[in-house]
Amino acid sequence: MSDAKIQELGKRGKRKASGGEEEDGPSSFLLFSSSSGGKWRTAGGHTDDDETRREEEVEMAEAEEEEKQDPLGLFGSGIMTMILSKLDARSVALGRLVSRGWLAVASSDDIWAPKCEELWQGKAHIPRISKFPGLTKLAAYSLSVKDGKRTRITRQDLCDHIWEFHFTEAAPGYWRNLDPYWNGTGPPMRRYFQPDGTITADDNDRVWGGHESCYTVVTGLLADGKIREHYMRINRWPKLSVHRKQDWGWELSNHLYCYTSVPDADKEDGTGPFFPVF
Repeated sequence: MSDAKIQELGKRGKRKASGGEEEDGPSSFLLFSSSSGGKWRTAGGHTDDDETRREEEVEMAEAEEEEKQDPLGLFGSGIMTMILSKLDARSVALGRLVSRGWLAVASSDDIWAPKCEELWQGKAHIPRISKFPGLTKLAAYSLSVKDGKRTRITRQDLCDHIWEFHFTEAAPGYWRNLDPYWNGTGPPMRRYFQPDGTITADDNDRVWGGHESCYTVVTGLLADGKIREHYMRINRWPKLSVHRKQDWGWELSNHLYCYTSVPDADKEDGTGPFFPVF
């Protein structure tokens, strides 16, 4: 198509306001011209490259304006770290979604190390998985929260802890009379789960009697991986239900007796499985 033809088409796209025809502005009338390198251009002479360039300039201007309003750009990473450290863990985690810059600052160990200490304070047991060498404090915090919600006990949990033992009120009076928990004659009785599947007690334990004890952990899973049933059994005695307490301690109990894990948060390498068990 010749340039003359293009000009003619461009004129047809215009109108005078007094003529009552639909007016197409020069910038909205696109034509294809061989003289412009085979690119689309408007009747005013602008190519599609010009339009793209203008859009990029607008986007850059908007990005610069947003950067000016971003607190990270205004205050810098040092001050933002101090600000984020005052927020709760959930708010800091959400801050990681703002931008790449925020992701780096809100993932800092300087922020999450104190939050880990705050999370672990008052807990009976600190999960071993959170003490893995080289793990970031953010990962340690996240894994600790997940492990704290775990209700499935493992053999490693049993062997890691010392357990206090006492009879319940429903137990025969003869056994309760021998139990310091009920008669107040001394410290609570203790039990120790061994890796070979046996249980031991202290030498002066009047209830233990030296009889042989073996334990097993029973876990029934559904097809989707959810737990159908989960309990412990010692010898052939009534099975023990497994409970996880708010302080991340464990309790094993039935209608006759109860085992409670002794707090040991001071263990440097933590307790429990090395890998997540949820």
